[in-house]
Amino acid sequence: MDLQKQSSEGYTENKGVKIFYHDHGPAEGEPILLVHGLGAQLVHWPPHLIEFLKEHNYRPITYDNRDVGLSSRFFGEPSFILDYVKYFLRLPIKSEYTIDDMAEDGINLLDALNIKKAHILGTSMGGMIAQIISSQFPERVKSLTLIASTASTPSPLNAPSKEVRELMMQRSKNPDASIEEVYEREVKIVSLIGMEGRVVDTPQFREDTMRNFKRAADGSGYSRQLLAILASKNRLQRVKSIQASTLIVHGEDDPMIGVKNAYKMNELIPSSRLEIITGMRHLIEPEILELFKKNLLAHLRCNT
Repeated sequence: MDLQKQSSEGYTENKGVKIFYHDHGPAEGEPILLVHGLGAQLVHWPPHLIEFLKEHNYRPITYDNRDVGLSSRFFGEPSFILDYVKYFLRLPIKSEYTIDDMAEDGINLLDALNIKKAHILGTSMGGMIAQIISSQFPERVKSLTLIASTASTPSPLNAPSKEVRELMMQRSKNPDASIEEVYEREVKIVSLIGMEGRVVDTPQFREDTMRNFKRAADGSGYSRQLLAILASKNRLQRVKSIQASTLIVHGEDDPMIGVKNAYKMNELIPSSRLEIITGMRHLIEPEILELFKKNLLAHLRCNT
């Protein structure tokens, strides 16, 4: 059977917002909706994760969150100075859309594909979105997997490391960066949030970065997505209502979202299991997937 021929892609639209998706198939596989993180396009999902799921008869469905990739763009221009002051003073921040809106995008995609119930896997910001999907639409969720995520709204007391935060701010302030600037920034950020000691600046990494840049050169959505995260209220109470069996996977050395967030989610989500991965930071490299893929597969199969 040629699984590649069973894949499809296209757009869904709801309330004027278009979401581009890729359904990897196979059609008879167990659907699993993959929800990505801040500024990430659907092409940023690790191929080894997609292939692992397909090999075990799961049907990965990936999509560009609103404001990135080929999905609809918004047009607000965050006030960095004012919002930065509000962030440090822990004052309310307003955003053009919310994490809840992004969760509805995921549900609308399942509706468009006529999928009544799916496994949900979210990483980083995608994990925040997945928490809303699971708490607000429990009847649509077979299982929940949260990788490198948090139920808390980032604050000065719960922020990425200084080096990571500075790179995030640079990206927010410079959405029109040249392709070379984007490449240099990607090398720096992946070196910080990926496995320690990995050589990032390689011909393959350059080729991938250039291709992804050309797919969607408009980087303005990054700052609006970041604002949506900061404007969202803590989900600490909402996640207590999650009914789905939940696997929490977190890197012991994550500089983007500290590991204490994983322990907190594990305390709050009733049917949750926590896997702390030694050597993992924020990304799912092939070596990292090897460390938790058996537990991931067991988790999915127990809830199929």
